[in-house]
Amino acid sequence: MGVIIHNESAQQKALQSEKPNMLFVTLVSIVAALGGILFGFDIAVVSGAVEFLQQRFSLSEFQVGWAVSSLIVGSITGAALSGYMSERIGRKKVLLAAGFLFVIGSICSAIQDTFTGYVIFRMIGGVGIGITSTICPVYNAEIAPAKYRGRLVALNQLAIVTGIFLVYFQNSWIVSLGDEAWGVSTAWRWMFGVGAVPGLIFMLLMLFIPESPRWLIKKNRPYEALPILLKIHGEEAAKQEVLDIKESFKNENDSLKQLFAPGIRVALFIGIMLAIMQHITGINAILYYAPVIFKGMGLGTDASLTQTIWIGLINVLFTIVSVWLIDKAGRKVLLMIGTSLMTLCLIIIGAAFKMGLTTGPLVLIMILIYVASYAISLGPIVWVMISEIFPNRIRGKAVAIASMALWAGDYLVSQAFPPLLSSAGPSNTFWIFGAISLFVVVFIWRKVPETKGRSLEQMENMWLEK
Repeated sequence: MGVIIHNESAQQKALQSEKPNMLFVTLVSIVAALGGILFGFDIAVVSGAVEFLQQRFSLSEFQVGWAVSSLIVGSITGAALSGYMSERIGRKKVLLAAGFLFVIGSICSAIQDTFTGYVIFRMIGGVGIGITSTICPVYNAEIAPAKYRGRLVALNQLAIVTGIFLVYFQNSWIVSLGDEAWGVSTAWRWMFGVGAVPGLIFMLLMLFIPESPRWLIKKNRPYEALPILLKIHGEEAAKQEVLDIKESFKNENDSLKQLFAPGIRVALFIGIMLAIMQHITGINAILYYAPVIFKGMGLGTDASLTQTIWIGLINVLFTIVSVWLIDKAGRKVLLMIGTSLMTLCLIIIGAAFKMGLTTGPLVLIMILIYVASYAISLGPIVWVMISEIFPNRIRGKAVAIASMALWAGDYLVSQAFPPLLSSAGPSNTFWIFGAISLFVVVFIWRKVPETKGRSLEQMENMWLEK
């Protein structure tokens, strides 16, 4: 693969004079990021429904894990399809299709009278979630000016945690409408069915945003891309951007061998590892099973759901902090700080369960600090990095592979957590996650580069120099 040569002086001159239309870019990015609300809704809604599902369908421990992870199986499929589909028909059309699948999955999983039917439609909804989780950050990375790309892509994670937070409120409110028997028969149906509303809103708003200009140029439609880039940048910067993007596609071919070319395979390895690490540190064990964990500490159903709302609130607040800091402090600094604190919290939580110190506030405080640490680091930054570190010509395929790895890690944790908690006990379970988090700290320190302020085209040269 030849080294791509840029006219650096022209590029720098253009970029220096660039005054991006941040109102337009931000509004478009917010609409695309709303796919994250669907993501957050679907991964968290089951936390309030899982016990009702267990009673309604008389589920075994393994089936409880399957009730949670069936969504993830669909998501892995969606992530696998997203790269090919988004390259063929465009980012926008694929996101519209994903919204439709989410709506169908939400409504149909809510009306099922068999566990098998529930699982099938959770998988269908999961396909939509796998697509949005992959393509939404890619779209935002491709439309954002380099200087502001971190915070605009991080909007996706803010939308995810907002969806999670809203669902915690929703679940708590629905449960309060009736007794336990009503919960088993009806409440869980409303929890899932309400998801159709944000799905329809997302589809409607997607109709009003443009296609990715980088995808349009890739498809030899620069005449459609230029007006979009002119809206984002000044005239000089927009024209230079078109030239740079065209140049970055010159070595493109459809072979998967490109993913393993010198330099690029390093980016792929780091992207896959970051994606897996986002979940195997145990965050979704807490998000999915928080009420179960709190009940194990002796709290009732209402109190457990209330504590879960606190988790959602902290997740949202510190994700906002991360969005504010990510383009100032940089990606790597936040990753190091956040994962180090996560490791410490997991060790302390394990020790608290070991010593029987679960009746006081210690465990709740440590869980909240753990969630806050995740929210400023692995939560938003992994999405930012896997959407920006890959060259234009392979971004769709590479992000799809990284997203598949992310969802595989999610599946492993969600499926393994109930039997692990039962067999190893809470203390050993949290210590296992703590050991994994320590490995993540070391990996980030040794292998992950800083990408703050680099254009997507400059990123390719960085990997080719490896």
